[in-house]
Amino acid sequence: MNEGRELEWVSLDPDPVIEAYKRDVDRTLIRENLKLTPDERLRKMVSVLRFLEEVRGSKATK
Repeated sequence: MNEGRELEWVSLDPDPVIEAYKRDVDRTLIRENLKLTPDERLRKMVSVLRFLEEVRGSKATK
């Protein structure tokens, strides 16, 4: 089934662009979110979206 296909060489050296971004990313937050179930993550996201709607709504009434 895989006859005729050749494997491509892939570098395992760190990508400088990714390394530059990693300095500015708080990976502890990612780890904490990954501990949550998908349902818990979704509920958390909906909660944040509701909060944003509230904040935006309060700005519109001023």
